Amino acid sequence: MPEQYKEIIAIAIFLFTYAAIVSEKIHRTIAALFGASLVAVLSIVSLEKAVEAIDFNTIGLLVGMMVIVGITRQTGVFEFLAVKAAKNSRGEPLKIVAALCLVTAVLSAFLDNVTTVLLIVPVTFAIAQQLELSPLPFLIPEIIASNIGGTATLIGDPPNIMIGSATGLGFMDFLFNLTPVVVVVYVLTIFIIQIIYRKQLVARDELKANIMQLNEQDEIKDAALLRKCLIVLFLTVLGFVLHQYVHLESSIIALTGASLLLLVTRYDPEHALQAVEWPVIFFFVGLFVIVGALEEVGVIEAVARWGLEVTGGNLVPTGMLILWLSAIASAFVDNIPFVATMIPLIQDMGRLGGIADLNLLWWSLSLGACLGGNGTAIGASANVVVLGMAEKRGVHISFIGYMKIAFPLMLMSIVISMAYLLFWYYAHTLTAMCITLGIGLVLALILKPVANMITKQK
Repeated sequence: MPEQYKEIIAIAIFLFTYAAIVSEKIHRTIAALFGASLVAVLSIVSLEKAVEAIDFNTIGLLVGMMVIVGITRQTGVFEFLAVKAAKNSRGEPLKIVAALCLVTAVLSAFLDNVTTVLLIVPVTFAIAQQLELSPLPFLIPEIIASNIGGTATLIGDPPNIMIGSATGLGFMDFLFNLTPVVVVVYVLTIFIIQIIYRKQLVARDELKANIMQLNEQDEIKDAALLRKCLIVLFLTVLGFVLHQYVHLESSIIALTGASLLLLVTRYDPEHALQAVEWPVIFFFVGLFVIVGALEEVGVIEAVARWGLEVTGGNLVPTGMLILWLSAIASAFVDNIPFVATMIPLIQDMGRLGGIADLNLLWWSLSLGACLGGNGTAIGASANVVVLGMAEKRGVHISFIGYMKIAFPLMLMSIVISMAYLLFWYYAHTLTAMCITLGIGLVLALILKPVANMITKQK
């Protein structure tokens, strides 16, 4: 088949798959696997190239963490944390929202944010029912908090996992570079949310007393299992902190943690593997193959060249373009396929533009894709999961109703991120200039006497 036909077919398959995912008429896993099958059947990409395109580091990291969280959730520790947070708020609804959001954000930074909302939302419904309040002012902030918290670390959100795997950026790189802006975004977001919902979050004193009567210890179902899980979780997170220094892939850390937990708990591996969201795993596999086909036929490189022409190859304009493009796109389409497409695109832009340090572009992509997912009800997987759980309980969260609250907050978070990235870049540049200037002054002071001595000898 001529190369130009391969390009056209690869683009068509990619667009068809994307349209199917966005429309939600076809399950996204089926759409991705069917698209991957087409590029293989039509010989757009060989079997060997298709397998090479699959990022097994991302797959391994997701599987490992899903097994660990799946076993840990059996202990009831997440429900314990939610009830404890509500009691520490003295039954005050506004404070409960802030406390539950904090628990959600912190857990989302170290666990998958979809898993976090699956654990927190049932407790949230129970607390809202106790207070005789609508669960909406609790659920929407929790969705937003889960996506903000997931932005802070390598393992918090699938886009970060994918970026880290493709670039070699480690857990500490994400923690040091993204957590500062995430904290600022979180604090401002929760402050504004409390202003928005302050009139809806008012409860009678006797209902607040009911919250204080809850016993968080009742939520712990297996204390012995909990101790083992917490030890393994600590060791796994410690492994993530150190993995780039000991030169181990993050997937190896996660899978080692999962296998260690299975070993020490003697947990049934069949039940443990049921905790793995296999549709999500195969969704990733299909996407990697489709994007690999685009890369193989040269489409990614062509788009990269166009991007360099638009921004003139300048790093800062390119970073800001990626930030805003990622945010707006991720608000309306799933951020996982978007990031899967953007990663090789940025790599090609760096290669073609001769840009050695692409970190500004990677942080722009991460912040835009993760925070942009807050913009609409379909922007991130956690959003869709919470809306589905609410529907099952008879609570409808409309697309427009959610967007009225979340989209302006998302835009605010991107403006803050833009300011942070500009400061981050120019502060680094200023530091480099100061170091260079300092070295120059030191050399001048050292060489001046030598020059004077040489002049005198002449």
